[in-house]
Amino acid sequence: RGSFPQRRHLPCRRNSKCGFKLAAALCLWKTWHLRHHRVSHRGGCELGPRPIDLHLAGLAKMGAVELEAGEGRLVLTAPSGLHGAEITLRFPSVGATETLLLAAACARGRTILRGSAREPEIADLAAFLNRCGGCIEGAGSSTIRIEGRRGLSGCCFSPLPDRIFASTLACGCAAAGGRVELAGCAPALYAPVLEILGQMGCRVEPAGDTVRISRFGRLHGAGRVFTGAYPALATDAAPLLAAAMLCADSESSIEDVIFERRFGCAEGFCRLGAQAETAGRVLTIAPGGHLCGTVVEAPDLRGGAALVLAGLAARGTTVITHPTHIDRGYAGFTEILAGLGAQIRRESATGNGTVKKTSAKKQICLAIGAKR
Repeated sequence: RGSFPQRRHLPCRRNSKCGFKLAAALCLWKTWHLRHHRVSHRGGCELGPRPIDLHLAGLAKMGAVELEAGEGRLVLTAPSGLHGAEITLRFPSVGATETLLLAAACARGRTILRGSAREPEIADLAAFLNRCGGCIEGAGSSTIRIEGRRGLSGCCFSPLPDRIFASTLACGCAAAGGRVELAGCAPALYAPVLEILGQMGCRVEPAGDTVRISRFGRLHGAGRVFTGAYPALATDAAPLLAAAMLCADSESSIEDVIFERRFGCAEGFCRLGAQAETAGRVLTIAPGGHLCGTVVEAPDLRGGAALVLAGLAARGTTVITHPTHIDRGYAGFTEILAGLGAQIRRESATGNGTVKKTSAKKQICLAIGAKR
């Protein structure tokens, strides 16, 4: 039985130079106070080009001006503050929607944001801002209306559970076999993942905010699968589903329409013995591979998690290096998997080349024990 840590929406940290260090998406907290604040990119996964043109174009309509700051730096200024505007996104970007939603919450006047992302996290962020005194309507639809406020107050708020963590555990059950009950995350939040697992041969039994998943027989290929903007299959879930597809008896393929290099885990899959290959944005997995433990490197957050799931399905011991990628998105991952029956531990190298168990903060690799 698993339950889920809740997602944090605001990963930004303000530094001593009155700027913002950003993790993953460009999420500009307090952008309505924009006056020569320096913005720099930090962290995130190497998934191909991740432009922020939609963020900048929207902020420009609200009165922000980009200044020349040299290579690798972004400086925006709004000497008169930000004001409301009508903005249309040509793509429903989650990061751009969050950025402009935050900026508009305390901008002067009304902002209408069309073509916005509809992910549950967008509606949850709007609910949080409204709890703080904001005035936001339509979040979760393609058009959001925001009336700017002079300021916001504190509040008590519980964010949504992490639907990608839930998807990870569901795909792990499909890959390794067995039965898992996932509680605390409504199945509707990750319905595309559960639907595909059901088509592959898993038994999926949703009930309220709980779902029971079991897989004791053979897995079947999923055919051709595509990611897309919500409510379609989430791009973050694609590598996780791919890990389950490694164990299927017929061909599967996944195309990610969001990121060019989503399947950095394909090399690790092949090292484990899978018949997997990428062509552009498409990962194709053929049947007949026999997964055997080896040493693989986590290429990114979800790709690293996918290699953990593949290691659970493999015979022998799998060692995954650079697990810090994985730790960015999974709190207590090894402990939760161990609680579900996985033989998994963290190891650290010693001076004589041997390994020893270590704390999560000092780990250098994950070791997934032999599957009998």
